[in-house]
Amino acid sequence: MEFIPYATQSINEDDLAAVREVLTSGWLTQGPAVPRFEQAFAALHGVAHAVAVSNATAGLHIACLALGAGPGKTVWTSPNSFVASSNAALYCGASVDFVDIDPATRNLSVPGLAAKLEQAEREGHLPAIVIPVHFAGLACDLAPLRALADRYGFSILEDASHAVGASYNGQPIGSRYADASVFSFHPVKIVTTGEGGMVTTQDGALARRLQLLRSHGITREPGEMQLLDASSGAWTYEQQVLGFNYRLTDIQAALGCSQLQRIQRFHAARERLADRYDRLLAGLPLRLPVRVPGPGAEARSSWHLYVVEIKPGAGVAERVTVFARLRDAGIGVNVHYMPIPLQPYYRALGFRAGQFPAAEAYAAQALSIPIYPALTDAMQDRVVAELAKALRT
Repeated sequence: MEFIPYATQSINEDDLAAVREVLTSGWLTQGPAVPRFEQAFAALHGVAHAVAVSNATAGLHIACLALGAGPGKTVWTSPNSFVASSNAALYCGASVDFVDIDPATRNLSVPGLAAKLEQAEREGHLPAIVIPVHFAGLACDLAPLRALADRYGFSILEDASHAVGASYNGQPIGSRYADASVFSFHPVKIVTTGEGGMVTTQDGALARRLQLLRSHGITREPGEMQLLDASSGAWTYEQQVLGFNYRLTDIQAALGCSQLQRIQRFHAARERLADRYDRLLAGLPLRLPVRVPGPGAEARSSWHLYVVEIKPGAGVAERVTVFARLRDAGIGVNVHYMPIPLQPYYRALGFRAGQFPAAEAYAAQALSIPIYPALTDAMQDRVVAELAKALRT
């Protein structure tokens, strides 16, 4: 029986050729492939600057730093995400809080954010940064979120790890509403570099700070140096801030460039599979993904995940049973995500069950089922048949 994972990378001969070319080029890292990848990614997302990093967590970390996160500052994000979304703020010495999700979109609730901001303004502790998470590839409702940022003075850092190539109101994610956006190239994501990430921004000064932070805070640009004099040679460099070794290699960047050539095909395949799931699952006791981020808004999801929620009731098995049955049947389902505030580390910070009821209710019944470009109709039919069987008590 063939095992069907919930997600997997799509690698072809073009990808292999691109990597082989770099391996014989003499530039395994810090060569020309990285800026080429950055330029291609920026063009795809309609943004002026793209800064490649070793992974999306690194991108979130240095983006938080570049946007001013630190001791005495607070960062808000969604409880329905991987822990990296909030951990990045803690790395900077900032404190973290959460805004509950919209039950339909599973994204950060904009009305919930507005209410929390009103209270925070009265109490004098507004956030410095809000990190909306485009869960499963569906954009958050960005226009009203931007309006709130302008009113209350916080920066928007999009966690777009699920959303490479996704759009909101006809514009690419990362192009307009956020101060910075972070994307992931983990093997289960839309395109892969093995590991890797990208930070995009329209702000040139912010992009330059990100470039410094990803490489030990070091510059070799004469116009930026503070100690340059007549005795300085071409070897001269300066560390100007405390940065990190968060660079992407040329090997990874070459793979990323190759993968970007097929992103429209990847999206089309995922959209077709999502539409087909909608039809095939319509009669089952499940809540299916929605397509609209907010009133009057339109979005094209990247369909990184297809997540169903089990509707409890007579004759319907519990989620733990459904999960185990599907795994036993060779269907690699997963759960995205356990709410961040309920993790032991975050409970120790003072968070507790019941604070974010929508996220907790969603997480109690969520199930990610397989979706990736190589998933055939026959494989998808098998997923649906096994899911229907597993749901019955």
